[in-house]
Amino acid sequence: MTTASDTKVIVGRLSGSFGVRGEVRLKSFCADPEAIADYTPLTTDQGHIFAQIVLTGQIKGGFTARIDGIVTKEDADALTNVDLYALRSAMPAPEDDEYYYADLEGLTVLDTGGAVLGKVVRVVDHGAGDLLDIAVPGQSETVLLPFTQALVPTVDLSTGRIIADPPEGLFPES
Repeated sequence: MTTASDTKVIVGRLSGSFGVRGEVRLKSFCADPEAIADYTPLTTDQGHIFAQIVLTGQIKGGFTARIDGIVTKEDADALTNVDLYALRSAMPAPEDDEYYYADLEGLTVLDTGGAVLGKVVRVVDHGAGDLLDIAVPGQSETVLLPFTQALVPTVDLSTGRIIADPPEGLFPES
């Protein structure tokens, strides 16, 4: 059984090699971008485990870094567009009204009248703001709900519930 403390949180993305000596390009998704090196070990979906990351420089959109086990340009190039994850337990506590995506996934979404709308499958960020991707009971398609204070006034992690006030017609009628 997965607990909240061993949930993986995406903290960055590798973007291939930088130079010819095994350095990588690294984009950090952390509030303090340099803190990514503090959350090791970092893992990938491909099963890599990186126990140490040393930031070696800053480039447009991120950093250059040395990562244990990556010693050649070819090693680094093999890690193009690879996401890096840290354990949720290694991350600092979020501020009030801030949430890690991993904390929202799996929460039940209710409307303001208490009717179940669905469950959060994932949180998506396409640059213009976060969207909750919600699986609706009895529907094959998910619904994307903007994660704004107006549309999602309440997030209660202790009860595993989100209260939403979606626009008319966004969710199928029951």
